[in-house]
Amino acid sequence: MHYVLGFDGGGTKTECVLFDSQKQIRATTRSGPSNPFRIGHEAATVALTEAAQFAAREAGIEVREIAALCAGLAGVGSAQSHEEMQRQIANAFPGAKIRLITDLELALEAIPQPAAIVLVAGTGSSALGRDAQGLTARCGGHGPLLSDQGSAYDVGRQAVAAAVLDRDRTGSDAPFGVEILRQLKFSNWTELRDRARSAADEVFPRVFPVVAQAAEAGDARAQSLLRKAAQDIALLADVLVERLKLRDSPIYIAKTGGMITASKFFHTQLDAQLEKIAPRATNGLLPVAPAEAAARIALELITSPANPATRQATGQQSPG
Repeated sequence: MHYVLGFDGGGTKTECVLFDSQKQIRATTRSGPSNPFRIGHEAATVALTEAAQFAAREAGIEVREIAALCAGLAGVGSAQSHEEMQRQIANAFPGAKIRLITDLELALEAIPQPAAIVLVAGTGSSALGRDAQGLTARCGGHGPLLSDQGSAYDVGRQAVAAAVLDRDRTGSDAPFGVEILRQLKFSNWTELRDRARSAADEVFPRVFPVVAQAAEAGDARAQSLLRKAAQDIALLADVLVERLKLRDSPIYIAKTGGMITASKFFHTQLDAQLEKIAPRATNGLLPVAPAEAAARIALELITSPANPATRQATGQQSPG
């Protein structure tokens, strides 16, 4: 019996699935973020290792029994980041066959339709598309300084800015701001600001659930933030539809990321925007969970002679 691991890692968490050689799921686990662009390669490797250890323990095996793994990670699009992450994974899992790809590439491989677009709406935002001939194009995913429009980070940052402006105008916090501080466990905005300076990813994305909750309760400001986020995320798809000439094609647009499941209001707004962009498209979720898709790819590394066990870059992309 052989065992393989599939990882889906981003800026908030890492999902892990352990398969045996009979394609049976033996464990599903979760650990912290594993986007090296945001937290560094060593910390990302620690998250992968922890998830693997949890999975091995649940399956009743040793980590050294892992024969292959596939990791789909945000933040490994550049050649330099990919090479360093590949090296660290190889050191952490000696003897295992490895395939390292971006989270977007992983999601796109999980879609059986020839022409498809994957939209990621999570800590960051990005999109990857493929036409019927296999040509691919990417949009976004360059990190919070250059892109990530409409992401949980972006929504959280805007929500905090609005709440601080409320306090500047009136001298006291509005209910929206009070709820942000309460749920993030900060006693004041100075504490939040100082934390955001040193670890923004631990602050702004965590504000998104507060915004989502307020939007569901009818808060006009929260709804406005999420409506704008839906427009920004849909714009990523619009760029790819234009580049790949898919405007009138029967494509599949898959939505993934924590924002999709965390906010019904945002999800509904995003669908409405996508219907305008690609009238013939079918919008839905990924047909297979990314970590499970990664485990299937890992299994191919040891079962398909035509699929070489690769410790090489599978293509250079931007770092998001």
